[in-house]
Amino acid sequence: MKIKRKPTMPYSLFPLGNLYSTRGINESLDRQEMFAMVARHACGDWGICCQEDKLANQQALKTGARLLSVYRSKSGDKIWIITEADRSATTVLYPSEY
Repeated sequence: MKIKRKPTMPYSLFPLGNLYSTRGINESLDRQEMFAMVARHACGDWGICCQEDKLANQQALKTGARLLSVYRSKSGDKIWIITEADRSATTVLYPSEY
């Protein structure tokens, strides 16, 4: 589902492009919680992803590669947020939906 809102946040380190969320996210994750995760992602808080992915994200900010953040929802589920390399889209999804 495409979510209508501004594609870039005022404090974002990079353009988010269009924001999408999967069916699983839409059915189970509160929108306020989801937008809080997207805000963290946009600010460069990569969440609980491994150190290697955090370093890759820092490099991607310079080179324009894909960005990945990993968070835990209030219910304990792992959530991924991926911004495409061309910054055309950011998707919120469960790892099982990848």
